[in-house]
Amino acid sequence: MPLSEHEQRLLDQIEQGLYAEDPKWANAVRISDPRSHYKRRLLKASLGFALGVVLLMVGVVANEIWLGVAGFVVMLATCLWGLSSWKRMNGFGVESPAPRAPGRRPQRRGFMDRMEERWRRRTDER
Repeated sequence: MPLSEHEQRLLDQIEQGLYAEDPKWANAVRISDPRSHYKRRLLKASLGFALGVVLLMVGVVANEIWLGVAGFVVMLATCLWGLSSWKRMNGFGVESPAPRAPGRRPQRRGFMDRMEERWRRRTDER
């Protein structure tokens, strides 16, 4: 659950106070922050993507298909790796779905569900 603005400000104030009290401890905590880990992974993914572009271009210029394919695979892999790091760093996909009330059916949204509902209404009318 995300923090409210007030809670975030309080947490930032506490963090600033702790950093002011013990800079050595603050440095150790800052290093173990997961966001910095994901930022490093994003940087590595960006460098890997650039390497993939270079490999792809060298493969095209040198007329070596395997080198171009390898460059494309490197680009694709590092792009996926960087995207997953970016999503984790920003908290996408972390929250669990909202609990639903017991006894309530989930909302139907699909085409087949609507068709089944229409069929049930028709058969109930007869």
